[in-house]
This record gives sequence, structure tokens and C-alpha cells, in this order.
Amino acid sequence: MIEIKNLSKIYFASGHEVLALDDVSLTVKKGEIFGIIGLSGAGKSTLIRCINMLEKPTQGSIAVDGREITLLDQQELRLARQKIGMIFQQFNLLSSRTVFDNVMFPLEITRVQRPEATKRVQELLELVGLTDKAGMYPAQLSGGQKQRVGIARALANDPKLLLSDEATSALDPQTTRAILKLLKDINRQLNLTILLITHDMNVIKEVCDRVAVIDNSRIVEVGDVLEIFSNPQTPTSHSFVNAVISRDVPVELLHSSTEHGGDTASKLVRVSFIGASAGKPLISSMIRRYNVDVNIIYGNIDRIKDTPYGNLTLEVLGHPGLLQEALDYLRGQGLEIEVLRNA
Repeated sequence: MIEIKNLSKIYFASGHEVLALDDVSLTVKKGEIFGIIGLSGAGKSTLIRCINMLEKPTQGSIAVDGREITLLDQQELRLARQKIGMIFQQFNLLSSRTVFDNVMFPLEITRVQRPEATKRVQELLELVGLTDKAGMYPAQLSGGQKQRVGIARALANDPKLLLSDEATSALDPQTTRAILKLLKDINRQLNLTILLITHDMNVIKEVCDRVAVIDNSRIVEVGDVLEIFSNPQTPTSHSFVNAVISRDVPVELLHSSTEHGGDTASKLVRVSFIGASAGKPLISSMIRRYNVDVNIIYGNIDRIKDTPYGNLTLEVLGHPGLLQEALDYLRGQGLEIEVLRNA
């Protein structure tokens, strides 16, 4: 759906060059929800604005649905943008128009016949759950309701791609979850490709299929969300993941151990559970099978989109020869094992 190659963007401020994007290459598949996460100033807003050409790239290419949009003239670009919807952090609604007329506005611009446009608006208001708010004005709505209007308006011209520019950052946590659920529902019902940018890893965790991490104007990591959460490869990714699901063992626990003697050895390990394995009694099976003892040091469990994910830090004690077999058994069951300490 989106193919970005060697994209760079340079701004000029006070006679100096500011590199906002540095050789960015990225592919977004049709029908997926793709997230771009980064800190303020990392370049994520510039990137999403380049995709619909609100910002003109300094160099590189962007293809949307097979069409190279960086080569289009102004008239061609206006037509192409009709199939690229966008929702904004601050809603950008017209205060003098009702909810119905705000959603109608893009259809008026594209000169859709009134009966057809009216039917389309009614369908969209039902989709976002605002049928009973059609006659209200933005000032009469909550933040979440305003964003639902923004989403309906972005869908008015039946776009193939929906861009979300920090669409939930001005909302409270409960409303954020409701808007993210709506975006997931829209993605599934309409098979609509959604590209969203955020600084909040909870947003990525809730809705995204894949994610790109941007840092200092460059993409530093791209991958399936589960992969990024379970095994982040860069310090930036690790800090984002750790803010949501802590994988770091507290120092005082990391260096503590159970006393043992004789031919008993121990290993401190982190066990990561993903998907169906999170509900299986694999630890107890390992204990019975290999006659080892297990001390649970630390752990948590969460959901990444619709998939359970968690990790446990365990001290495993037993005969040295059996310890490795026990851990290999867990690996054979599809668990990720990381040895933190041998003793």
C-alpha cells in the first residue's frame, strides 16, 4: 500500500539546515495497521505529512497504492488525496457546522450529489456511533465524540489509506481505548490500511500489526509488534517497550539467590510467553519431568493487540545436567529463554 524509499526532508531555519528525515525507507502492507513511534522531534510527524504531500520531501520517493505521489502535479495530487484520509490530534472540526455537516464537508468539496452524500454521512455516523449527535455542534461534544466526527469525516470519500496523527494524545485513557477499538473495527470491517504515529507504546500495543521505531530522524527498527515487544533490538525500542511491559528485573532481585549446596546448581532465566503458550502449565510440567525446583523472582502478563504476552524471571535449581535439559524442554515448547545468571 505504501512504499517509501530513501526519503529525506531538510528544513531551513535561521540560515541553518535542519534534517527532519534521514534516508527513510519503509513498506506498509495493504490492510494492516502500521504504527510509527518516536519521541517528540524524532521526525514522525514530518514523515506522515510527507505521505500525503502536506510536506514536500527533499529527496526520495513515496508510492501509495502503486502510484508515485511525489511526481504528481497539483491537480493530480488533489485527486490522490481524496483516497488518503487523515485524522488529527486537535480534531480540526468546523465550529460553525453541525456534526452532520462536518462529515458532509469533504463530499461537498468533491461535488458528490446531495442524496448520495446524505446517505454516506448517515452510514458513517452509524459506523462511529454518533447517529444521535448529528445535529449538534463541536462545542457540545466531548473530546472522544469530536474525534469520532474526525474519523467519520476522514472516511467520507471512501479512502484506501487512513493516516492518524497522534489522534488519541489529547484524550483520557478510557476514551483512548474506545477510539483505538473503533479504529480496529474500521480496519477489520473496511479492510482499510491505517498508518498511525504516536509517542505512546500503549497505542502500538493495543492496535498495531507492525511498528517502525524512529529516532533522531532515522528508522532504527521495524518489525511485528510481538517481536518488538518480546525482543527489542535497539536502546530506543527497549525504552519504549519497558515503559509498557517491564522486562528488567529489579537489581536487588537480580543479585539475590537461594542458598544451595552439594551437586545442586542454579540458573536465573527470563521466560517469555507468547500466544497460546501463556495459558499452558509448562513450568509445572518442567518441574515434574526434570525434578528441578523453581523460585519465581519476578513476572508480568499483558495483551499485545489480541495476543497474550508475558514474562517470568525464574531461578531454576537442580542437578547441573538436568538444568540444561529442563530449559531446552521449555524452548521446545515455543518459549523464549534468556539466561541472566549462572551459579
